[in-house]
Amino acid sequence: MSLHRITLKNGADLHGFRKAVRWLIAEELAPQHVMFAVDDAPGLFGDEALADAPPVSIPKGVSRLIEQVVCHTDPERYALLYSLVWRVLNGERDLLEIASDPLVHRIDLMARSVRRDLHKMHAFVRFRRMGGEALERFAAWFEPEHFILEAAAPFFVDRFRSMDWTILTPIGTARWDRTALTFGPPAQREDAPGEDSFEEGWRGYYESVFNPARVNPTAMRAEMPKKYWRNMPETAVIPGLIQTAAKRVERMIEQEATMPAKRTPERAIQAMWDQEPKTLEQLNAIIAKAGPLVPGATQAVFGEGPHHAEIVFVGEQPGDQEDLQGRPFVGPAGKLLTKAMQEAGIDRSQAYLTNAVKHFKFEQRGHRRIHAKPTAGEVKHYRPWLMKELELVRPKLVVALGATAVLALSGKATPITRSRGRATFGPYQGYVTVHPSYLLRLPDEGTKREAYEAFLNDLRRIHDLAQADLETGELPLAAE
Repeated sequence: MSLHRITLKNGADLHGFRKAVRWLIAEELAPQHVMFAVDDAPGLFGDEALADAPPVSIPKGVSRLIEQVVCHTDPERYALLYSLVWRVLNGERDLLEIASDPLVHRIDLMARSVRRDLHKMHAFVRFRRMGGEALERFAAWFEPEHFILEAAAPFFVDRFRSMDWTILTPIGTARWDRTALTFGPPAQREDAPGEDSFEEGWRGYYESVFNPARVNPTAMRAEMPKKYWRNMPETAVIPGLIQTAAKRVERMIEQEATMPAKRTPERAIQAMWDQEPKTLEQLNAIIAKAGPLVPGATQAVFGEGPHHAEIVFVGEQPGDQEDLQGRPFVGPAGKLLTKAMQEAGIDRSQAYLTNAVKHFKFEQRGHRRIHAKPTAGEVKHYRPWLMKELELVRPKLVVALGATAVLALSGKATPITRSRGRATFGPYQGYVTVHPSYLLRLPDEGTKREAYEAFLNDLRRIHDLAQADLETGELPLAAE
């Protein structure tokens, strides 16, 4: 059999690859009879005109892996992915579960590299104001390792929706004009603006939150490789901060020795606040300025929802996706919570969602960031902020999702099996249930279904309590 050449568009041609896979599978062409190539001119398929073919049904895990790996710069990516699809469709449906398989191992490493590159872009892009513009516009220069621009751009639309910005890279440009997202040709670093007046303030902010007691240059370079430094204004002050770290720690110790021996959490927090926050925005500004208790988090993740919601849901801490997006409950557990709330009749947009701990704590395993449970001391550190947050929202009912939330709200470590159901958290009526991530960790489908139904019953009870008189338990009369 002759070799069939499939030419795809240069970059991450997910659409072209999917179309090619449908045609190749319909023609029953094995990987050894196919050669993939890339070209800047779209729509080239060698000697084959790829007619529309029926869809191919593959596991969701394989589909997600394809979406990531097509962004890799390895010229063999399409051939490797087609080999994976072929094997999955020809008797190896559970191939991804065999981590030791050479093909699975190589593709997994490629996917991890792409995810890490996306994380770096989300974390290290810095916009600068473009000079000489009648309207305020911003631009940033970034050098990704892979073809991730189109995959990364929606993150910046969500984060900077009210700004007119352009991201310039060697692989293309992304432009958001406050209305539409468009992509253009590659750019050069010289096309990006130089320093703007805001950068001095940014450097001052970075100096103010820099913790000299936690200086670890090796870890800093691992998380923020030097190749990104020239595009980030705060990196200009890092060498000086490292050089003076030891002396600053000595001064901190001397100052600590002169303070009263007993410092309650309330006094410690009050000493940090220049003035009592009167709004959630002021409180969030304080949390952002304080920075994470443990290093690594990209940003603080604040509560989200109406400022005077009747129900407040309190979780443990942000996860990987929450850390990247800056919003609570947007990862797998958050999506499960949203689904269950909808089934229970609770409108998520009318509830307030937050976490006991405001920063993502994790362990780095290769390119993955694995959730690490906060300690009791870390929960105690964040507790005054959580209680102030509740004071500002003034909810009718506070829902603790999991044991960490119970600890933060009550100050006591209590197993969920003993505390599940109605509770009281200081001046607030409350309810205790499991964290949705618990449901995702259960080992078998039968157990998951039972636990989900129990969770759903809790949310239905919460829905009823939010509408009822909490003292009598009576629901309001329906309108006649």
